Amino acid sequence: MFRRARYQQGSLQRIARKRGPDCWFFRWYEIDANGSKRYRKSVVGTVEEYPTEASAQNAISTLRFNINQQAPRSEWQPYSVKDLINHYKETELRIEPSKGEPDEDEKAYSTKKTYTIFLDRWIEPRWGPFRLREVRTVAVEEWLKRLTLSSGKMMARGTKAKTRNIMHALFNHAIRYEWLPQNSNPITRVRQSAKREHIPEVLDVAEFQLLLAELPMRERTLVILDAVTGLRRSELLALKWSDIDFDQFQIQVSRSIFHQVVGRCKTEASRKPVPLDASVAEEVWLWKQSTLYNQPEDWVFASIRMKGKQPLWPDSMMSRNIQPAARKVGILKRIGWHTFRHTLATVLKANGEDVKVVQELLRHANSRITLDVYTQALTPAKREAQSKVANQILPKKVVAGES
Repeated sequence: MFRRARYQQGSLQRIARKRGPDCWFFRWYEIDANGSKRYRKSVVGTVEEYPTEASAQNAISTLRFNINQQAPRSEWQPYSVKDLINHYKETELRIEPSKGEPDEDEKAYSTKKTYTIFLDRWIEPRWGPFRLREVRTVAVEEWLKRLTLSSGKMMARGTKAKTRNIMHALFNHAIRYEWLPQNSNPITRVRQSAKREHIPEVLDVAEFQLLLAELPMRERTLVILDAVTGLRRSELLALKWSDIDFDQFQIQVSRSIFHQVVGRCKTEASRKPVPLDASVAEEVWLWKQSTLYNQPEDWVFASIRMKGKQPLWPDSMMSRNIQPAARKVGILKRIGWHTFRHTLATVLKANGEDVKVVQELLRHANSRITLDVYTQALTPAKREAQSKVANQILPKKVVAGES
């Protein structure tokens, strides 16, 4: 006995076996050089592996795409967006155990997770049943205008723009595999503003110093390092002591971490060395002398609960330690890790720093972010700019004997 389900290409069959559980078989045909059909089949797996027809269908998506990729173009037919999403996940978003340094073209772990969430939560439920050529620019625009979160709250413009960009990447994937003609991406002309709806919170110098005075050494060192270097939280928590050169006063940013999965940095610009002001280096050195985990391959901000095997979780540190300290000293602004990066950018701008220096200190990838109109900034200029910020926001130390 078997049950058959017909698809756009080939058919899926559930075959009963004398021994063991039923098996799913995928059957299709190929056209040989003489124009004759040759029938093929492949075992998909058992019903224990794929208990439902839908799960078996998902499993054969990549196989069906690969088969059709090799077929004559006259045999090709439009595919559904759901099929395209499955193939995109299989080829571009698959998360596998680390095998050393990832390929240069491979997406970062955080990017893969984010793309998968957006595809599963919003894009596939709305567009999955559509054939690729049925997706229209204006229809996507109208959908984005009405898009809401699970809470019922209207989605922010920045999140809508990210949804739009992920759809654009998805259809570029179809073009790359020649399932759509060149220059036929329907998302290219979709208009969606990414303009912020709220001005990001920043701390002024007085607020920053109040916060530092309330924090214990570990959190204080974290916040100082973040505010003066502008490191992203994924880079900050991924630092090892071997990355910090106290002789040359610089940090080598060589990795990032997301949900305790270590990967490479966001962009090539992110991997450039970061200058470390002497006063900040002193704060970090004092923390090194205090922590139990201070060997070259130890995490700079290691988790005591995990016996140093993992770094701290940034969200827990922020919600349990830093935000309560801010509220205790009367800071009512909504503080997050990016607040310190924004604070650095704001203070640099107020100091009248060269825009290229700002770009390189923040390690932005391109000119769209920091108005890249000048020549490359020299390291001394970056170090001087950073030192100005450090001198402003760090409390002044009283030397013994001074009144």
